[in-house]
Amino acid sequence: MNTRSSLRSVAVALGMVASQIGYAQLSSNVTVKVTGLNSPRGLKFGPDGLLYVAEGGTGGTASTVGMCTQVVPPIGPYTGGFTARISKIFSGGGRQTVVDGLPSSTGGGASQGVADIAFIGSNLYALISGAGCSHGLAGTVNGIMKVDAASGTATPFADLSTFIQSNPVANPSSDDFEPDGTFYSLVALGDKLYTVEPNHGEIDEIDSNGNVSRVVDISDSHGHIVPTALAYNHGWYFGNLFLFPTLQFSSNVFTLDRSKHIHVVVPQLTTVVGIAFDQRERMYILEMSAATGGPTPGQGQIVRYEYNGTLTTIATGLIFPTAMTFGPDGLLYVSHQGFGFPAGAGQIVTVSISN
Repeated sequence: MNTRSSLRSVAVALGMVASQIGYAQLSSNVTVKVTGLNSPRGLKFGPDGLLYVAEGGTGGTASTVGMCTQVVPPIGPYTGGFTARISKIFSGGGRQTVVDGLPSSTGGGASQGVADIAFIGSNLYALISGAGCSHGLAGTVNGIMKVDAASGTATPFADLSTFIQSNPVANPSSDDFEPDGTFYSLVALGDKLYTVEPNHGEIDEIDSNGNVSRVVDISDSHGHIVPTALAYNHGWYFGNLFLFPTLQFSSNVFTLDRSKHIHVVVPQLTTVVGIAFDQRERMYILEMSAATGGPTPGQGQIVRYEYNGTLTTIATGLIFPTAMTFGPDGLLYVSHQGFGFPAGAGQIVTVSISN
């Protein structure tokens, strides 16, 4: 059986099962807020109080076969285009494009483009994960772009492709390797940005001048566990997807101490793709598919880690969720139907929390 393990590998299964019917029903506290998105990923509220959503786009037909090292089948070779975007969502659910024409690539039946966004003050930054020669787009790189929302333009800020190629991790996965990486989460802390890369297994820092440095090589101590979600709450936390096919209870949420040692905080989770904290500093964990086997529609869920160490189920029935954040209204906002669906099928759902 195929044990390739990045989210791009999971995309193969998502493409096969997205057309199935008979999904588990969304729990009663989940409401569809926004429709018409293209592979929604990371999402954040901006200083204007509105929700901003990263979208993976729809890929394209450009190919770099014969020009550079390709990602091996069944995920590669990728084809690419400039179809990714960032959208702004108004309170009534209406969508407005902030910037479009950003790199997007398709491999294994799913597209990736803008993976996440972050604000430093009023400045918007986009994490690009669908670019690079290995993603079918010659002359581009995965990295951070600074977005001018007023003009709808984006300019390069940090080159992540070159950094990871020049600074290989200790234990890359030889049969599941992405030369340009598949960056997933972006977090702003002070005047710096931080990102996690699942395929190589690392957390990196980007300073105010766009210089990149490594915070920790996760692969060095933990091998190929596929870290995805990154969050900061009095310290760093990250979750992992782990290997595909999915094995229930094989993922964890980890913390990084001041000496950069990694510790398990919440064990026995499954396919973690999001972490968020409420005003009471309780941790919420988003699981893409909580069942053993291939990713399954309707098996996504949110659980809360309680002060006594137990888990409370908050929402169920989610279909391939990819990220979440708390809104100023106290609701959780979740990117929904984020993989394996056609253009325009992506959603944002809200989750109400009773206690």
